[in-house]
Order: sequence, then C-alpha cells, then structure tokens
Amino acid sequence: MKITAYEVRPDEKDYLLAAAQQEQIEITLVQGPMTQDNIDRAEGADGITILGDTKMDAALIEETAKRRIRVVATRTIGYDHIDLNAAKSNGVHVCNGYYDPDGVAEYTVMLILMSLRNYKQALFRGNANDYSLGGLIGRELRNLTVGIIGTGKIGQKVAQNLQGFGCRILAYSRRQNADPALGIEYCSLEELYAKSDIISLHTPLSNQTRYMIDKKAIDQMKDGVILINCARGELMRVDDIIEGIETRKIGALGLDVIEHEEGIYHMDRRSDILANRNMAYLRQFPNVTMTQHIAFYTEEAVKSMAESGIVNVVKCLKKQDNPNLIC
Repeated sequence: MKITAYEVRPDEKDYLLAAAQQEQIEITLVQGPMTQDNIDRAEGADGITILGDTKMDAALIEETAKRRIRVVATRTIGYDHIDLNAAKSNGVHVCNGYYDPDGVAEYTVMLILMSLRNYKQALFRGNANDYSLGGLIGRELRNLTVGIIGTGKIGQKVAQNLQGFGCRILAYSRRQNADPALGIEYCSLEELYAKSDIISLHTPLSNQTRYMIDKKAIDQMKDGVILINCARGELMRVDDIIEGIETRKIGALGLDVIEHEEGIYHMDRRSDILANRNMAYLRQFPNVTMTQHIAFYTEEAVKSMAESGIVNVVKCLKKQDNPNLIC
C-alpha cells in the first residue's frame, strides 16, 4: 500500500512518517499542493492526502482516477476545495480530517476577550509608549449575550468554555443537538441577531450558508455587535462587513479567516504586493483583529490531522468503517 502526501509542512513531517510506519505503508512526501504539474509524484499510489491549497477540481480528479488513485484524504475538516460530484462520478473516495475542537474553541474565546477589551489598540499604543486610558474602556462578558451559529463539536466547546464567564448563550443550528448541561438556549436566527452582543460563527460553508452575514443580517443585529469568525471566510460578505465597521453598526470584529485568503495565509509574503484589497483595508481599523487562519494550529491538532491523512486512506482501501468518509 502506498500514499503520497502533498502540502507537507515541516511540523507535520514526523507525524506523517510515524503514522505511515504504524500502518506499515510506503509514503512519499511532497512540499507543495497537488497540481497537474506534479501529479506524477503520486504515480503508483493507492491514495493521496492533501491540505486546503490543493484545488481538487474535476480535471484534477479525473487525472487522479486515471492513475488508479482511489482515495483523496484531506487533512482539513473542511472539504469545499474538493469537487465531490467529480469524485463520485470517477469512483474516487473522499475523506476529511479530524482533530479535537479545543484549540479552535479556546482561540474563539480569546478573540472575544480581545475584542471586548480593545486589546489591539492597547497593544499598539503600548508599543509606542502611549499608556493613556482613553478609548480603551471595555465590557465584562458576564453581563452580555453570546450568539453561537452552529453547534457542532466546536460550537458546543465554545459554549462550554463560555459557561465559566456567566454570560447568556443563544444558539442557532440546523440540528439542536447540544448537551442540555451547556445551558444553550436555541432560537431562530432572527432572534439571535436581535439579542446577541457577540455573535460567533461555527457553521460549515455550504450553498445555504455562503455570505449569510450580509447587510440584511447585519441590519438585524444590535448596534455595536461584536462578530467573530474562526470558521470560513465565505460565511461573510466582506463589503457589507466593511460598511458595518465604517458606520459603527459593528463594534468590533475578530477574524481568523477571510474570503480569498488562499495563496496568502500560511505563506511568507512580506516582500510581495498582496492582491486582496478587502484584507488590507480591514486590517487598518483599530477595532478589527485579524489572524492568519491559525485557530486550529496546536501541536495536538497537527498530530491528529497528519494521522487522519494516513488512517483515512488505509480504512477506505481496507473497506473498514470510517466516520470521516464523505463519499
């Protein structure tokens, strides 16, 4: 059995090699994303494992199938970079990765607190020896209502982490499956918008959720609402978000993701001209905190993701039960 791993980062290498040894398979490591130009590196492989910068469109899926590669295992939880219809029609199995929700959930709470306490402004001013208090007054989380959109594993973990602060927690989700002990109050999306001081997104990206946070949604929210997104950039219509910041309808914004981040985040682009005007414009606001899609990035998560890329391929090839099988 042979697997080719693409987009291998230095922090993943040892984990991938250890997992391959554990499963007694041969593995080839490739640093960059899989493309038409380097697909030959997977020649003779039974499966491949990728990350999010590999765009598995119909053409690349077809080339994969021609080489009798039967499994594509993304090490990410999201799989919107893979054409599932093309995979199904070409008989290629697709699996997604797994890791515990703790890292993203903890990071979400961090962004909430940074937004509430004006940490970006405090940090920048302190670095310039400005230690004045004006404009830095914050609010206490215990007196606020947090709205969580999506109560999957990460959304529920965020709710659990927030319990200790004593805030009210509202939630909207397609499946109302949260543990009652978390104290979540399910409600309509409209009610969540109207009553939440802070709104955090934890829903998958789909045709139904793409650009769900647009002008219409923002207009229904409280004045000065805090928005947090550690899920997918495309859940937000960025032009409408910018308008909300400019009009002060949005009081603060914490983003670990943004639309069109591909080719920028997770790369060293210090000497380059970046063709993402919305990203550049958002960064200059004092009440906007942006990080480079690192909410997931813990030692524990990296180990789990690397292992998933190997184990998922092996399970598919051995026709074993696999909860991470997408198609």
